[in-house]
Amino acid sequence: MEEDFACLYVIRGEPYRSGTCVNLSAVKTLVGRISNQFTPELAFTNAFISRQHFIILKEQDKAVLYDLGSRHGTEINGVTIKPHTPYPLHNFDIIRLAKGMSVLHFTYMYADETLEIEPLSITRQLEIPELPLTIHWEKRECVVDGKRIPMSEKEYLLIRLLHQKANQLVTLEEIKSNVWPERLPGVGGISDVSFDELNALIYRVRKKYGKDTFLISAVRGSGYVLESELISL
Repeated sequence: MEEDFACLYVIRGEPYRSGTCVNLSAVKTLVGRISNQFTPELAFTNAFISRQHFIILKEQDKAVLYDLGSRHGTEINGVTIKPHTPYPLHNFDIIRLAKGMSVLHFTYMYADETLEIEPLSITRQLEIPELPLTIHWEKRECVVDGKRIPMSEKEYLLIRLLHQKANQLVTLEEIKSNVWPERLPGVGGISDVSFDELNALIYRVRKKYGKDTFLISAVRGSGYVLESELISL
C-alpha cells in the first residue's frame, strides 16, 4: 500500500520531538529550513540547514536521496554524499545534517519501528561541543573529564563494537554475537541473550560514563546507533 512505502524518523532536530515520523509516500519529499517564503515537507529551524537541503524521490518503488547542493552537506552513515547525485536509501540509514545537530533515521518498515531516544538538551542540540573523552583500547579504559574509568569486559566489547560502526545502526544480532561470544546459539543461530541483559548493559554504560559521553540511540526491535566524534588511542 502506498501509505506503507517508507518513512523518516527524527532522532534529533528542532523543532521536532524525537521519534517524529515523516511519511515518504509522496513522489517527492523535500527537506530543508523553514523561511517566510517557503516551507519544505520536513522543515527544520537550524540555520546550518539550507532552505532546500535534500530531496527524496520515489523511483521504481525505491527511495532515492539527492543533496541539492546544500551549503554544509548531507551525511549518510557518516559519509558526506556528492551533491545532485542519486543515493538509494536502505533500511536503517542514518542521515546527518548541520554537523550532526539534526539526525534522521530512514526505514521502509513500519509497525513497531519507532525510536526510543533520550532527547538531548536545547544547549546540546544547538552546539557541537568537543567531548572531553579519550578511549585507551589497550588499557581498556576511558578518560572522561580527566577521570580514568576502567571498562569491564562486556562494556569494552559493546563500546568497541559501537565505536567501530559509529553513526551507523548496529543490529541486535551483531551486538549479541560480539558481546556475548561465549553464549550458545539460540533461535536462528543468534546468541541466547535476553533483551533485559542487553538493556541492562546499555543502562550501565550510560550511567557509569555519563549519558552525554556515549550518545547511544535505540531503534526499537532493530539495534543501536552511537553518535560519535570519539578520540581513540
